[in-house]
Amino acid sequence: MSKAKTIDSVDLSGKRVFVRVDFNVPLDSAGTISDDSRIVAALPTIKRLIEQGAKIILGSHLGRPKGKRVPEMSLAPIARELSEKLGQPVSFVNDCIGDEVKAAAEALEPGQVLLLENLRYHEGEEKNDPEFTKQLAANAEAYVNDAFGTAHRAHASTAGVCDFLTPKVAGYLIEKELAYLGEKTGNPERPFVVILGGAKVSDKIAVIDSLLEKADTMLIGGAMAYTFALANGRTVGESLCEVDKVDTAKAALSKAAEKGVKFLLPSDNLVAKGLNFKAKSVAETQIISGNIPEGWEGVDIGPETIKTFSEEIAGAKTILWNGPMGIFEISECSKGTFAVADAVASNNGTSIIGGGDSVKAIKNSGFSDKVTFMSTGGGASLEFLEGKTLPGVAALDQE
Repeated sequence: MSKAKTIDSVDLSGKRVFVRVDFNVPLDSAGTISDDSRIVAALPTIKRLIEQGAKIILGSHLGRPKGKRVPEMSLAPIARELSEKLGQPVSFVNDCIGDEVKAAAEALEPGQVLLLENLRYHEGEEKNDPEFTKQLAANAEAYVNDAFGTAHRAHASTAGVCDFLTPKVAGYLIEKELAYLGEKTGNPERPFVVILGGAKVSDKIAVIDSLLEKADTMLIGGAMAYTFALANGRTVGESLCEVDKVDTAKAALSKAAEKGVKFLLPSDNLVAKGLNFKAKSVAETQIISGNIPEGWEGVDIGPETIKTFSEEIAGAKTILWNGPMGIFEISECSKGTFAVADAVASNNGTSIIGGGDSVKAIKNSGFSDKVTFMSTGGGASLEFLEGKTLPGVAALDQE
């Protein structure tokens, strides 16, 4: 299998390098960065390019401005934050193409860093418009992609620019993501335990199908477990489920049996009445084993399931976790997710958190520093685990 070349395989000293980073970070109402993980994740690549004496032009999107200038989605606050983290000035320019950008790029000295304004202020970014792409690439002599979170999109800055720039290589973050989500799960040290949660079977069915080829044990939680419960002939009350995906769930259960994969569903659930997600509250809860009665909604795995899942996780050599076990944002419904986080963090093997809500959950649980690897990609990590080719990786120079 071919493998993308990385910044260690090329000399970029003195070159203007367009680096696609993922600075799509959450900002609070005051415009302050509330989670800097993605900025921190990009630092090793940026620092290596500074050491090499490259002239660094950083590009990213933030939010979904849909081709318009939205002041709340400006990358200006990120330039200030990045400057602090690097311990050197980071120039910021108010666009990503045009004369002002050209002048700023040409003025760069080796080791200096320039951050462009939000790429998605232009419609041409998401459309991979050839004219926009050409203008974006015009100010650089080489390309580095380190934005795993957008590598599943064939946008101008992730795929299109590769038609105009050589060399085109991966940064350290993408290299690490591909190693953990690809190699470590493709040829895992066993037992390999996969934990899947989240709302929909439809979102994860391709991942389930792909991982059933590799896993020894699969633990299912979150709202998707209620679709599987329906497939097993159980009642689920008012629980979030996909009635039209029951046959899909049955097919997954059959495949697990056929492949000899231990496929564990919750044996008990925390159920609630009066769930108010906005107010982060529930009126009433109880633990139910088996069928969930009318009027009650499943909101978390129960204590018996927590014990079973924790025991399975304790015996694993490789763990992949994608998706929470319940509505962890509400404290009464967070026990299952946080118990799984504790079990994963306590394991001495390789633990991989597959992006999205799972990363948020393990951070909220306080165990994020005890896992081996946390993916920065939500949709990208899912598509990669499904076995899909990521356009942003396929467009790079291959070894």
